[in-house]
Amino acid sequence: MIDLYYWPTPNGHKITLFLEETALPYRIVPVDIGAGDQFRPEFLAISPNNRMPAIVDHAPADDGEPISVFESGAILQYLAEKSGRLLPTAARERKSVLEWLSWQLGGFGPMLGQNHHFTRYAPEKVPYAIERYPRETARLYGVLDRRLAGREFIAGDALSIADLACHPWATSHAWHHVDLADYPEVRRWHAALAARPAFARAYALEKTFKRPAEMTDEMRRNLFGRPA
Repeated sequence: MIDLYYWPTPNGHKITLFLEETALPYRIVPVDIGAGDQFRPEFLAISPNNRMPAIVDHAPADDGEPISVFESGAILQYLAEKSGRLLPTAARERKSVLEWLSWQLGGFGPMLGQNHHFTRYAPEKVPYAIERYPRETARLYGVLDRRLAGREFIAGDALSIADLACHPWATSHAWHHVDLADYPEVRRWHAALAARPAFARAYALEKTFKRPAEMTDEMRRNLFGRPA
């Protein structure tokens, strides 16, 4: 059994997508990041960077004590290796998946997150940031669009953890002011994956979580202004 410490954000969705695709048994432990759950000592014990998602695997491959894993990319790779799914073993194919997973973790995620912050959440409008991050967002979408030309999946002929890492961020395209019509290859890929039953189940989990319609001062402090 996998305990998934989760809140419905793009990074949280990555892991539910994997678990639904592979049918690994799991249970969700909510981490309400707006309420500050990520700072609780019991959560910091498994995720010292006070960020979700994190997992605890109660049935590790070595039959030893439960294993905790934090950071979404590390979790995806861990689960892929545990299950033997969505990460090829052949060197060339594996290399491509890990390249594009790294691309998402280093750019198509952090840059889009900064876009969200400075265009929607920042208490002060910073013209340089408002210009920089949407421009970088557009560049990254262009990279992905070119990569997907003539391909069904990002890193090869089969679904992989690279797709699972990128798809939730593309699902948030309206939040970073992107029209997928401008990126037809991304739009095609995004729609095809969204139609998969496992993806539909994973994204439907969001409806079970109640979140305030507007950000409160407490939420802003927990998300942006509180040290670990």
